[in-house]
Amino acid sequence: MQITIVGCAGSYPGPQSAASCYLVEAGGFRLVLDLGNGALGSLQQYVDLDDVDAVCLSHLHADHCLDLCAFAVAKLHHPLGQRRRIPVYAPAGADAHLGRALSPDPDSSSVREAFAFIDLDAGTREIGPLRVTTARMNHPVETFGFRVEHDGQALAYSADTGPAPELLRLADGVDALLCEASFVDGPDLPADLHLTARQAGEYAARAGTGELVLTHLVPWNDISATQEQAMQAFDGRMALASPGLRILGPR
Repeated sequence: MQITIVGCAGSYPGPQSAASCYLVEAGGFRLVLDLGNGALGSLQQYVDLDDVDAVCLSHLHADHCLDLCAFAVAKLHHPLGQRRRIPVYAPAGADAHLGRALSPDPDSSSVREAFAFIDLDAGTREIGPLRVTTARMNHPVETFGFRVEHDGQALAYSADTGPAPELLRLADGVDALLCEASFVDGPDLPADLHLTARQAGEYAARAGTGELVLTHLVPWNDISATQEQAMQAFDGRMALASPGLRILGPR
């Protein structure tokens, strides 16, 4: 299993990165985790869009889902004809939400013509050769974190979350934890919205994570402070997410 960071900017695309998007490849299968604004263009550096087999959306904030609209255009209006319809696993209502973003026509079915939407819920399912476990995170809208397993390897992805006990379960003993670190320490941080870098480090340490990769890096933050604060809580292998960074790798 190999994971490629496509976009890792938090809240909106930054000067060096699109918003959240991660490509998971295993056994010839390609799963995209989140497809935030700006990510579809970057994704094509790593995979032909016709070769994407499925998409999982953690939640319906624009920086995690909006480029599915652009993907629908690519699916439906290709010069060689409509491309194959693939599953999109997402919170309930994603088709209506993204349909409105794609077209002001209330009767438009474009996103449903391009994708087969499957509602997410907490639990475990098989997506291609991947075993995917989802759990609800602590965020203002319905949000799911993921644990993805294949051939003895495991990745956890926090999505967006404030402190959440379910994140420990998802990350328990994983080879790599891709964890949001939107905040740095400071007064009056909003509750139940995002993690600080220090909290991300604490989750990695408590879960026994092999590697911590900090992501959802908000462009206005000092990434050196983000890294330093995480290191104060986690003394294992750690990296800052950046476009093109690869995690794990085929065995």
